[in-house]
Amino acid sequence: MNAEIDGADFQLEGGAAGRRIVVAMSGGVDSSVVAALAARTGAEVIGITLQLYDHGEAVGRAGSCCAGRDIRDARAVCDRLGIAHYVFDHETSFREQVIDDFADEYLAGRTPIPCIKCNMGPKFTDLLQIARDLGADCLATGHYVRRVIGPAGAELHRAIDPARDQSYFLFATTQAQLDYLRFPLGGMEKSAVRAIAVDIGLPVAAKPDSQDICFVPDGNYAGLVRKLRPEAETGGDIVDLGGRVLGQHRGLIHYTVGQRRGLEIGGTAEPLYVIRLEPATRRVIVGLRAALGVASARLSGINWLGGDAGGEMTAKVRSMAKPVPARLAGDRVVFAAPEYGVAPGQAAVLYAGDRVMGGGWIEETEPALVAA
Repeated sequence: MNAEIDGADFQLEGGAAGRRIVVAMSGGVDSSVVAALAARTGAEVIGITLQLYDHGEAVGRAGSCCAGRDIRDARAVCDRLGIAHYVFDHETSFREQVIDDFADEYLAGRTPIPCIKCNMGPKFTDLLQIARDLGADCLATGHYVRRVIGPAGAELHRAIDPARDQSYFLFATTQAQLDYLRFPLGGMEKSAVRAIAVDIGLPVAAKPDSQDICFVPDGNYAGLVRKLRPEAETGGDIVDLGGRVLGQHRGLIHYTVGQRRGLEIGGTAEPLYVIRLEPATRRVIVGLRAALGVASARLSGINWLGGDAGGEMTAKVRSMAKPVPARLAGDRVVFAAPEYGVAPGQAAVLYAGDRVMGGGWIEETEPALVAA
């Protein structure tokens, strides 16, 4: 074993002897390396895989986190490491909490983030309960985020590899969950993780990362929503900010705030963007880019992990967005300058430096410019 494995810190008080670590295993290289790091501590390690949604078998496509092949890969890694592996069927709860919610959010003209809902439900709620039932001292996952012990206890911080950081998707992690969770990869580069997998000889060392949402075949979100909610294909008007009809659309599920391509509106002097969606009237409201600017957004389901919210903070309103200066005022995140592409259904996550202070779900936005 190399020095990086020896240096893995699972923060087990009193050492790992006699301790039990449960590892959430998806069958990918990240969670497999976490299992290897856990086994190296000398603690008893148990790998757990949740059977959530096997679309890989249904469409003949491997690489999704819940496919049958991934379960077999997780089992093969556990066999290689000499640790136990169990599979639990949570497909029903996953469908209710994640897939149905995904479809309903699109139907309501919102832009959902199913990965956060999965972390809030099957992954952290269900898995944590399984780990506790097994008498584990902690649950370790392959997320790229850091758990740092601060003056008041465990804190959530960005990963050191900005290209892999997943802190945005974990804003809803509660303090009680954070106390029990461990994220051994947060202080590592992805290249180092793969190097460990190769060094150990893990069968998934060269396995590519999954790129799509696991239950959406080939990234066809609209196709899945159409299958689950056929009424989502009902068309309507595309109108400008003054209410003038510019064209027709094929259903709100094909549009999101900030979208420019696919509007199929000709004859305009400047590019038009989706400003908002109106599910009650089935209208897509479009306008110039300046109209996308948002001064603030009202949040729901706020989860706060930090202390005083009065200091300097930044906010991310999309997973790939650059953090921008902002502050929290009651249930609103207020931006220091107009922010663009702020879509209801997405999350706004606030940071103090690298620390995740908290966040919430975007419900509605206040435009920076008032339309004439």
